[in-house]
Amino acid sequence: MADALKRVFQQAKEKKRPVFVAFVTSGYPDPEETVDILLGLEAGGADIIEFGIPFTDPLADGPVIQESNNEALKHKIDIDQSLSFISQARARGLKAPVLFMGYYNPMLIYGEEKLVENCKKIGVNGFIVVDLPPEESDHLRKLCTQHGLSYVPLIAPSTTETRIQHLSRISDSFIYIVSRLGTTGFRDEVDKKLPELVGRVRKYTNIPLAVGFGVSTKEHFQIVASHADGVVIGSKIVHVLKSAEKGKRAESVKAYASEVCGLSSGHKYEVDNMNVKVDQNIQNDCVKTDVMTADKNVPYILSPRFGEFGGQYVPEALFDCIIELEKAFVEAKNDPNFWKEYQSYYDYMGRESKLQFADRLTDAIRADKSTDPMNGARIWLKREDLNHTGSHKINNAIGQVLLAKRIGKTRIIAETGAGQHGVATATVCAKFGLKCVVYMGSKDAKRQALNVFRMQLLGATVVPVDSGSQTLKDAINEAMRDWVTNVQNTHYLVGSAIGPHPFPIMVREFQSVIGKEAREQMLKKAGKLPDLVIACVGGGSNAIGTFAPFVDDKDIKIVGVEAGGDGIDTERHSATLSAGKPGVLHGTRTYLLQNDKGQINDTHSISAGLDYPGVGPEHSWLKDTGRVEYVAVTDKEALIGFKMMSQLEGIIPALETSHAIYHAIQLARKMRKDQDILLCVSGRGDKDVDSVKEALPKYGLQVGPDS
Repeated sequence: MADALKRVFQQAKEKKRPVFVAFVTSGYPDPEETVDILLGLEAGGADIIEFGIPFTDPLADGPVIQESNNEALKHKIDIDQSLSFISQARARGLKAPVLFMGYYNPMLIYGEEKLVENCKKIGVNGFIVVDLPPEESDHLRKLCTQHGLSYVPLIAPSTTETRIQHLSRISDSFIYIVSRLGTTGFRDEVDKKLPELVGRVRKYTNIPLAVGFGVSTKEHFQIVASHADGVVIGSKIVHVLKSAEKGKRAESVKAYASEVCGLSSGHKYEVDNMNVKVDQNIQNDCVKTDVMTADKNVPYILSPRFGEFGGQYVPEALFDCIIELEKAFVEAKNDPNFWKEYQSYYDYMGRESKLQFADRLTDAIRADKSTDPMNGARIWLKREDLNHTGSHKINNAIGQVLLAKRIGKTRIIAETGAGQHGVATATVCAKFGLKCVVYMGSKDAKRQALNVFRMQLLGATVVPVDSGSQTLKDAINEAMRDWVTNVQNTHYLVGSAIGPHPFPIMVREFQSVIGKEAREQMLKKAGKLPDLVIACVGGGSNAIGTFAPFVDDKDIKIVGVEAGGDGIDTERHSATLSAGKPGVLHGTRTYLLQNDKGQINDTHSISAGLDYPGVGPEHSWLKDTGRVEYVAVTDKEALIGFKMMSQLEGIIPALETSHAIYHAIQLARKMRKDQDILLCVSGRGDKDVDSVKEALPKYGLQVGPDS
């Protein structure tokens, strides 16, 4: 099956013409016309067809292909339906090799072995997986080799010389060269640096090279063909389909394909896959399925995984950047001068944060009739809400911006849900004189309008994200797209313990100041360590920072509290660890809220900061090992926690923290009076007052002296 791809390039070379690789999204714009569209592309001159498997979160794609994914998903297009389209097209005479192209999670959930076997049976020739670099694809590549299918690697302008050599070695049919940094989409001109990029790859291989990203016209096609063996067109074809009249879409793409590649409209597929002999000199001598794995030939300094979780599932354009980031982080971590500089900002940050005994809250728990007279544990508050900017986020923001300056980045981007991380990022960028762009879901921007204004006041550009659920997940998608586009001068200041390695470890390192301080403070104020440590969990940064210094104390119970929304027996919640299953999103393998097709579910929480369908990979590992217990608290219960902390301690907490407050109260009622609970108050609740005011009547709750 991979041989069919080689034969296409071989015959095109003999005829002294380029290979035309055409992309179309499965099931778009209408499933009824998909098979006709495939046949129309071939008739118009397409030699190879990339068949896009739709995904809810195509983070490396531009608006055109994003929209096609969304429309296809409305038609419930999945891998089985995509296989059916190819089967029907083969039955009707489609001869062109077909590559499934898309994102890893739907393929992972489908089952890699089942996928490869079914693809071979139906007539799919291989895969291009945008967020599955060779280091993470060992199992899939071995299956492809076993069944004769192709795994096509990508090379980007940011790919280093060393990595180009590695990627060249594993190619078994051709290499896809991404001609420019950024997301998919057609452009006005071909990147002028294309000849240089192709030349860099040619130094290490004579395997065929196909170039894509930005090609849309006949002139573009000819320019790219003068440098490469193949030309890839995707977004323009999808745009043609969108603009075409229903029932005439196949003819429209046939006409476009014929015009752009210069073949007649009566073109017949010319490759005889059985009779064309492959030039063995156009095959790498050292192709091996085990050249690159997560454990071999990769310059990892720290382990990228927590058990089965973690990893680096990123587009090729970002891979060398995160390797560089890991190196800078390790050097900084081991450099006393770095920590001296970091700690020099403690006065600015408001560290160390206070540890406060919640005496009135503790008394109220003990006085409650539902509490056994012998019970009522003491609750201690780690006051991260007193930090500069009003939350724990400043700990990580200062650390990462110091790293960004070390590696010469001049522009900072960030995602934010509740706005606290966005405010912290905007704050440190103002302090250090760096450009700052913050992505925020439109829904979140409305419910956190105060924080949006704070970010703008600090000089940041706030970009509302209208795609998807318009919440944190979608803000991360847009931040990743920005990063892919501007990786050379931009650092993505990830706000939670999520994302590809080394971000989960970095964020934990900078946030562990919470737990380290709390240990010393508990020994000083309570005379002992806590019996239980508790924190809210969305992505999980405040929680992992609080938990990490206590994980090895096996006699201390640790509890993470997720957003239960309307209840985890409904579809309206964000309780990833309580109700999710493992998958891959935003560069990491972790628990996700997803359907049985690997598509990411919409989530809900009254708290914008917990409204996320994933979680940090270390939390997934802590769950599976049983070291940490994770529970869910509903919106109503969080509001009760919010009220009790406000009215008994005079502390208006963030809605995120309120989830942990409620559960801490329930646990305290079951624990002895001589036991202690350490609760991380991750942020203050000024930002949430409007949301709380709107939500209280819904649940029959009131405020005031008699409430």
